[in-house]
Amino acid sequence: MSEDKNHIQFELTDELLEKVESLVSYKKNKELKAYMDEFHYADIAEILDELELEDSVYIIKLLDSETTSDVLMEMDEDNREKVLQNLSAKEIAEEIQELDTDDAADIIAELPEERRHAVISSIEDEEHKAVIKELLAYEDDTAGSLMAKELVKVYETWTVAGCLRRIRAQAKDVTRVHSIYVVTKQEKLIGRLSLKDLIVAKSDQKISDIFISSVDYVFVEDDVEEVARIMAKYDLEAIPVVDEEKTLLGRITIDDIVDVLKEEADKDYQLAAGITNDVEADDSIFELTRARLPWLLIGMFGGLGAATIITGFQNVMQDYVILLSFVPLIQATAGNVGVQSSAIVVQGLANDTIKGEVITRLIKEFLLGLVNGLAIALVVLPVSHFLFKTPYLVSATICIALITVIVIAALIGTFIPIFLDKRGVDPAVATGPFITTSNDIFGILIYFVIAKAILGF
Repeated sequence: MSEDKNHIQFELTDELLEKVESLVSYKKNKELKAYMDEFHYADIAEILDELELEDSVYIIKLLDSETTSDVLMEMDEDNREKVLQNLSAKEIAEEIQELDTDDAADIIAELPEERRHAVISSIEDEEHKAVIKELLAYEDDTAGSLMAKELVKVYETWTVAGCLRRIRAQAKDVTRVHSIYVVTKQEKLIGRLSLKDLIVAKSDQKISDIFISSVDYVFVEDDVEEVARIMAKYDLEAIPVVDEEKTLLGRITIDDIVDVLKEEADKDYQLAAGITNDVEADDSIFELTRARLPWLLIGMFGGLGAATIITGFQNVMQDYVILLSFVPLIQATAGNVGVQSSAIVVQGLANDTIKGEVITRLIKEFLLGLVNGLAIALVVLPVSHFLFKTPYLVSATICIALITVIVIAALIGTFIPIFLDKRGVDPAVATGPFITTSNDIFGILIYFVIAKAILGF
């Protein structure tokens, strides 16, 4: 990966895009290349994302491979896919040879299988090719699929002087040296080496005398979310990856974990909003409809269920028609309380901060729901009586029902995510439409059951 350039704060303007488009249009290659060299590769990616596909491909082919490899990694995935479709297998191979193996494997993994084999075959560096094939063999969403093979390692038997010479040679292939790992002759990870300790040590000292045996690591088959949790918990910039025999296989750096966290956050946000597939605003109407429609249908059936409950009570409610005026209040409050409770629990599960017994959590949520319900009831009671002219008994009924609904919604919003998580289902599905719809139905049912019990209709 290329070194970062010093550059001013980038701002993508219409004037900038017009200039780039003009230079492409008139094929002013030397001037265009000089102009693009002024920008950081992330800024170039942002420019290409806004250009027509033909212009983006033209610029990718014009720039040197070291720059374009980084640009491709920063581009929007959909735009990158379109650009790659317009490059030959040999051109793609030339670009990704400049990337770290994990990034190169990520790009190749996005290609159709037949094209993937053609690109791998076109890679001239046999060692680079072999490593990429090894990384592609690991299952998605595992530490192995995320790791890079480029790292700096030293053997415990080396002297400090010999170690320094060998580190210089290894560091040429590593973009950033976050850690120096210590291994045995059998490549088993046994610790890490402090750069400070290495510098101040005597040249004839053995690495075994100065290395630090304490080192965090993950197994190659570990889930990427678990890797992200460990790196976040211990504030790590990189973490080594080992197999079951603790053989050092590679390392995962923080930039890859940031991408994982962003993808998981996007997925959870969409699930919470009732979107079942990973989609973006620019996707086709068919793809967007397919992602949104399932939860909309569930919400529709939930609404029909609530309407059925109301219909079942309407014949015996002629003396208390005013109760219907407070149905939206019951539904909205139940839905909001449920979403709040589930959102907090889902966040806690994601951050691994949900501790203790489920019953303890439910008792706490019961008390919280009770306090919130009483506070809201104290507002609703005078408003319903003086503004809506409801009798005291009706106002009291509404408030009692409201308190009960809030408590039940809080318990449902807390229990469902924990239950799903223990069953291996992403608890993010418990937020949004799922909780809102279920609490709408339960809320209306509880409301009229309580009203019937108190008012006796």
